[in-house]
Amino acid sequence: MASPSSTALLSQRGSLEPLKPVTATARLLLGTGFFVLFVGLWALATEGGYVQPLFLASPARALAAGWSLLTEYGFLHDIGMTVWRVLGGFLLAAAIAVPLGLMMGAYKGVEAFFEPFISFARYLPASAFIPLLILWAGVGEAQKLAVIFLGSVFQIVIMVTVIAGATRMDLVEAAYTLGAGRGGILRRVIIPAAAPQVMEALRLVLGWAWTYVIVAELIGAQSGIGHMIMDSQRLLDTGQMIFGIVVIGLIGLVTDLLFRQLNRRLFRWAVL
Repeated sequence: MASPSSTALLSQRGSLEPLKPVTATARLLLGTGFFVLFVGLWALATEGGYVQPLFLASPARALAAGWSLLTEYGFLHDIGMTVWRVLGGFLLAAAIAVPLGLMMGAYKGVEAFFEPFISFARYLPASAFIPLLILWAGVGEAQKLAVIFLGSVFQIVIMVTVIAGATRMDLVEAAYTLGAGRGGILRRVIIPAAAPQVMEALRLVLGWAWTYVIVAELIGAQSGIGHMIMDSQRLLDTGQMIFGIVVIGLIGLVTDLLFRQLNRRLFRWAVL
């Protein structure tokens, strides 16, 4: 537990002041420090003999298993297939959900028509549809894209609806005063005001899409990261399983950073 003097010192530096941002350098150091601590504890638990390799591979063993996957078993192809499935299903969902969400947020009659069904459907787990989707679409790519689509589309609709519906009324009234019509309000006020937060919502849902694709690949897949993890589970190779999970996390982290940078470049006026 920190002493009062150290707590005061940290507070003076801004580290413990509520809602006060830290510098980019401090954020990088703190984030990297947690990763180093996590890997250190993992290595201590496994290399120290506290956890058996059958249940948890050490960091070194996971890296060795990953190198074997990449050089001997064509794991790059599995990574490419999984990324393609995530992006394909997510983009299909966004192409439908974003316009619908904007319409629902802007026009309360549209919201009243769609909102009960959307609120009902968003609680249905996408994984529960896998048996039906296999019957309807087989075990090919269509089934996997459909799982990601169903897991993403309703969440995006609800989030975009809330964002668009929270547009400041003073901006809307000012636009009416300047002669804008109903269509102009949507194009010139609601969409520009909502766009930064819509991008943030898409960034969050893209993270959820990764969970759906792994579930989809656990059943009936012949390629992909999820397929590799299932094969490794049958062989009791925890090193390969952990490496696959780490790869998912790294791809997700890179995607998240790219989304943040794109959002900052497209919407420089927004505070994100």
